[in-house]
Parts: sequence; C-alpha cells; structure tokens
Amino acid sequence: MKYMIIGGVAGGASTAARLRRLDEQAEIILFEKGEYISYANCGLPYYIGGVIEERERLFVQTPESFKARFNIEVRIKSEVKAIEPENKQVVIKDWATGKTYRESFDKLVLSPGAEPVLPPWEGIRTEGIFTLRNVADTDRIKAWAGRQEVKKAVVVGAGFIGLEMAENLHELGIQVTVVEMADQVMTPVDFEIAAVVHQQFKDRKVGLLLQEAVAAFCKTENGLQVELKSGKTLQADLVILSIGVRPDNRLAKEAGLKIGETGGIWVNEYLQTSHPDIYAVGDAIEFPHPVSGRPSLSFLAGPANKQGRICAENIVDGNIRPYKGAIGTAIAKVFDLTVGATGLSARVLERLGITWQEAIVHAGSHAGYYPGSIPMTLKINFSPEDGKLLGAQVVGMDGADKRLEMLAAVIRTGGSVQDLMELDQAYAPPFSSAKDPVNMLGFVADNRMRGKVKMIGWKELEAWDKNTLTLVNVCSEEECELNTIEGAVNIPLNELRERLGELPKGRPVVVFCAVGLRGYIAARILMQRGYEVYNLSGGLKTYKAVTVRQSNEILPETLQKEQSRSGGGGRHLTVDACGLQCPGPVMKLKSGMEGLKIGERLEITATDPGFVRDVGSWAKMTGNRLVQVVQEKGIITATLEKGEGGQGGGKDGVSADGKTIVVFSDDLDRALASFVIADGAASAGRKVTLFFTFWGLNVIKRKATVPVKKDMAGKLFGMMLPSGSRKLALSKLNLGGIGSRMMRGMMKNKKIDSLETLMEQAKANGVEFIACRMSMEVMGIKAEELLDGVKIGGVATYLERAEQANINLFI
Repeated sequence: MKYMIIGGVAGGASTAARLRRLDEQAEIILFEKGEYISYANCGLPYYIGGVIEERERLFVQTPESFKARFNIEVRIKSEVKAIEPENKQVVIKDWATGKTYRESFDKLVLSPGAEPVLPPWEGIRTEGIFTLRNVADTDRIKAWAGRQEVKKAVVVGAGFIGLEMAENLHELGIQVTVVEMADQVMTPVDFEIAAVVHQQFKDRKVGLLLQEAVAAFCKTENGLQVELKSGKTLQADLVILSIGVRPDNRLAKEAGLKIGETGGIWVNEYLQTSHPDIYAVGDAIEFPHPVSGRPSLSFLAGPANKQGRICAENIVDGNIRPYKGAIGTAIAKVFDLTVGATGLSARVLERLGITWQEAIVHAGSHAGYYPGSIPMTLKINFSPEDGKLLGAQVVGMDGADKRLEMLAAVIRTGGSVQDLMELDQAYAPPFSSAKDPVNMLGFVADNRMRGKVKMIGWKELEAWDKNTLTLVNVCSEEECELNTIEGAVNIPLNELRERLGELPKGRPVVVFCAVGLRGYIAARILMQRGYEVYNLSGGLKTYKAVTVRQSNEILPETLQKEQSRSGGGGRHLTVDACGLQCPGPVMKLKSGMEGLKIGERLEITATDPGFVRDVGSWAKMTGNRLVQVVQEKGIITATLEKGEGGQGGGKDGVSADGKTIVVFSDDLDRALASFVIADGAASAGRKVTLFFTFWGLNVIKRKATVPVKKDMAGKLFGMMLPSGSRKLALSKLNLGGIGSRMMRGMMKNKKIDSLETLMEQAKANGVEFIACRMSMEVMGIKAEELLDGVKIGGVATYLERAEQANINLFI
C-alpha cells in the first residue's frame, strides 16, 4: 500500500506516524510546501517574546528524524498543486528544483490546515505588517524586530493568538495597542468573562480599542500609520494581523471533493471525504459539533492530533473507529490571567436558536483560609429543560485550567448540571475547597432550574425600568459605601427579616451582593414571604465588570512604572488579606490602620480583583494616603500611610472644597434656595451633597403615591405631609396654596427654572442626594417613596461628606 499525506504539523504528522506503527510494510510519503513538518505552532508567540529562548525547541520532528524513526519519506518545499481523484494521482511542484511531477497513491490524507484572513485593506502589504501562522512568519517578525527599533506595535484582532502576541510584545518593553472590531476580546468566551480580561489591559497599561475597525495602512517617515474607520490613527513600528483564519480548501475544492456549509472539507464519521480513498484531518475539515449537532470548524492542535490517530486506524483497518468531534476546549494565558472556554458560548447558542440559561460563580482557587487563594470566575450555559451542560468558561489564575478541564469532561460525555453537583475532585486545602467551584456551579444552576431562585442577568437589569422595581443591596453598610448600584437601597442581609416593612410587595424586588451568595439567601427569605424577587447573577462583581468602559484608550507614551512618592517612616505593618472576598480585605485594612500612628505605613496583600479600586476609595474616604498599588500574578500589594483623618483640610491632604447642605425644611422657597446654591456650586466643579432630614424628605418624594405597607403613625404622616415637590407650600404668604402657585407662575414668566428642573439639573451635575434613615423611620417614609438615585444614609454618612467640605449650610 502507498499512503500519501499532504501537509504536516499536528494532523498530517500524527497521521503519518500512526500509519507506520500500524503498517510497517507500507510506502508513506509526506508532502510539505514549507521547510518544517512538525513544530510547536502554539509556542510561536512565546519564542517571539523570548519566553522560549532556543528556536530549536520549537521543532518536534525534522525530516531526518522522521525518516530515521518512522521510515517515512518527507518531501519539504514540495507543494501539491492538484489532486486527480479519478486516476488517484497528485501533481507536485518541487520548489527546490523548480520541477513539476506526478505521484500516485492508494490512500490520500489531506491536512492543508488553515490560512490567515487578509481583508482588502489599502496598504496591507506594506513592509512591517505580518501574520503569524508558521515558523517562517516567526522568523520574519523576529528579523524585523531585530533590524528596527520597535517601540510601538499594533495587533489587529483580539483572538487567542492576537492576545498572546500582545502579551509577549509587551513583555519585550514595546508599547502595544490591540484593535478589535467586536465589543470584546476572545469571542469564544462570553462577555462576562471577557470583561475580566479587559481590566488586565488597564492594569498593564496596554491599549485596547474595541468596536474599532482598520480602514488602511500607510508608510510614514516615523514608521507605519494605522488608520481606523472611526477617524483615529495609530502610529506603529510593527503590525501583527491576527484577524482570524479559514480552512484551506483549495485543493479539495478543485478536486471536486464535497465542501461543507462552513467552508471546511466535508468528512464522514470516519474522517473520509466524499471520495472513498481520500481522508482529511486538522483545521481544514468540517464536522458536526457534539453539543449542537451543527457543522463546525475547530482550529486547535489537540483535535488535529486525535484525528490523525483515528484517521490512520480507519485507513489501515477499514473504517472501524468513528470520530466523535471536538467541543472546542481552548485556553490562553493573557498576562497574569488564564482564560478558557469549552462547548458553546451564549453568542453561538443565540445564533443557533438554542434556549439556555446561565450560572456564574466567583470562588477561590483553593480553601480561603489556606494562604495564596486567588479568585476566579466561572460561567456555564445549560439547557433549562434537562440541565444538559452546553458550554463553560473560566477566567482566573491558579487552578483555572483544572476547572476548565473538569467542565469539558462533563460536556464531552453529555453531562448535566446535576453531574457537576456530584463531581468528585481531589480535595485538600492547598488545592481546592470542600465544595469546589465546579460543584458550586452545579448548585447554582440546579437552584435556578428547580425554581428555588429566580435569577436576573446584568443585561436584563440594565434594560428594566428602575421605576418599576425595588433594587436592594444586601451587603453591609461599609461595603455599600464603597460599591453599589445607583438607586439601590441598602438593607444588610442580617437585618432583612426585621426590615421587611421597607419593601413593597406590589412590585418586583432585585437583590444583590458582592458575588451572589448573600443575594441568594436574601431571595430565599423574600420568596417565602410572598415577594416577587430576583437575584442578580454574578452579583456586583460581574455587574461592575461589564458595565464599566471596556476599552482602554488612554495609551501611555512610556512603559515606565509609576514611582511611589517618598516619605513615611516609623513602624511598617504587613497585613495578609489573600483569599478573602469583599469586604474582607477592606475590613482587615481598616483594622490594621487603626493600630498605626500618623505617618506610619501599612502594606496589605489581597487577591480580590476589586480591591485594586476599593483601596483607593477607602483611603480617600478615611483620610489616609495610598502610596502605591502593585499587581503581579494575581497578588495585589497596596501600601498606605496613616493620615490625619481630615484634620486641617481635606482627607486627601489638600484643601477641602466640597459643599454640604442639610435640607431640613419642606418650604418651596427654602427648597428653591437649596437647589440654586447646589447647582451653582456643582457647575463650578465642586462636589455637592444634599442631606434631607425630617420635613426636608418631602422635597424628594415621588410625584405619584407608591403603595407601601405602613403603621398607623406612618399613614397619618403620609396624609398630612406634602407628597412631592409640586405640593410644597411657601414659608410666608402661602394662602392655602395660592402663594406657591403665584411663585411658580412668576418664575415661569421670568424664565427662571422650576424647582423640578433645578432638581434634575442637580442630578445631572452629580449632586449627591442622601435621605436620613432615622428621619425616614420616625416619619414612616419608605425608600420606594423617594426619587430614583437617592441614597439612604445616617449621620455618619453626612459627617464624612462634611469633613470634605469647606461650606456646610443648614436650610
């Protein structure tokens, strides 16, 4: 028998090696149009970045070693120009000699791989613009970088290879900007996972332009200019195109072989093409996806190697071993993060019209009490009918790859969320938790399927009219001050049962916490008391990650790290908050700082990603100085210096210029004066806080009466007091309401803004509205009766704002 393989690397080389192990007598010829038959394709970015120092380490086999070990004839620089299925011959161009010749075969295997997508952009062939698919591409990029003084690079496309290239160029000290046409990086993962990756670009000061498309390239005196469709331009010394790849189906198409609907070479379950003596493997083939059953492509080395082994067995033994397809398990290192996906993403499920639900979990890489636990985020997509697992994604650091493979194994065997609940894992504190994050995914999904909780995603919440629901933050007051959703009332979980009267039953309630666990407990409490309640999927951690700006358009001119300010002496305290979720790190920080003297420093380490932002907010709020924050390999190290707590000026050590106004009265004229002053100060760029207490609460009531449950005293107050700003009376000459109407009429005639307009302007200018919690309780006023955006706080909240102000008014 004479076996012929077209193309090497993963699919072709593995097929050839397995053929020899099965048939020692056969003649086997492998044609490769390049110089290399078997190399570490996925390692190319790391060789460019210097992580892999020796070029030779990229090569798995050479033509000589292949011949010596497997007795396979390898013909490099030999391009197959045509296949003639009817007479079972191929036409080959020998690029070394320039000759063209024919060769016959008994069985033929196609492994042509994929080719880079190159749009017809003007200037795309300009010197200094490269794609990365093989060793030759790698050598060209290395040579260019060696000849040129590359300071700036642009990577077009934010897929796996594009991000790996961005990381490796960044590690070389090159200023990198990634341009991506989609609204996220790495489209195989869902937006909630990609948003975590976007934050890495900000932390690393690497440019990321999302929803941007390239229009053209042009050569300039300073190098290359990348012109974007938005009108922006980027300067670069090097451009890497990582837009995507497509199956190289030219030979198969010209030979009359069947091409699938995705553009890949059609094969049956035995990897046999439409011609019985021709098989195909690797990136070029189309095969039904095991989860969806729809035709799909897989540009991954793992499946290609497995296909080569199966294909060889079917050729030698006669179609005995069916190939079951690839579910698309892929993983990448992006700076400090490990990001992976398996199965189907939400985007693909939506495109295919498949119904699904999601579960999101934030958990530690191992037991939180054991040092070094680092948070990770896991997400699954599953069928709401039977719980079948459809797709999964993980982003984190230590242990992220292990969880991805656990999830992939369940998907590959057609498992469900119930299987995740019962999945066994090796548990010891340094490696996992008694309830592994994968188990937790199963618990969350099972609760949702069985109706134990209703979940709401961030997209649904954003689209919901906030006037028709009650948003409740069940975190502690300290957490709520640092992080919440606008318009939410704060009822800590431990106080919820005692404060049920503050929540109306006539409208939906959405509860949330930091990561979703306390929200779930709150939802169970409220559901069993007759409330229509939803828990925010993924909690604040997911919501904040996806609702902030995703691009990183502030591109630094240098990559020098910010130097910490000098100063600080005396005792230096070290605090370890690694493994703790919010608010744990902030609580430990607060406790540690309380024991220091002014000028002494504290260094705290944490692994909760949100701590990067929280530590700055906490320092500013408490009058301490944040010296520096460093993030490396998932460990956040913050250094703070004990401050004077706002004595003698603002809490950040500079003169305070905020304005605080206590609105005690519900007189129309006094309310007008409050907002005129507030708007004036806000327009000058000052931070303004209005604290509404007792009768002043009537100013910020809703226009329409909201049905809420009240005691007798609350009902009486409600009947006697004005319901909203339009019902306010004048302090003098009100005359049963005639005076206030005359005042409003004169203001309108003189084109003076009404109170309601002034209030809207105040909101738009960032004026903070705080309602006194104690006054609300005394007067029987519920949170849902107040305008959107009003925060509920106490005296401590007002005093904290007042310490940052140089004017405090009582009206």
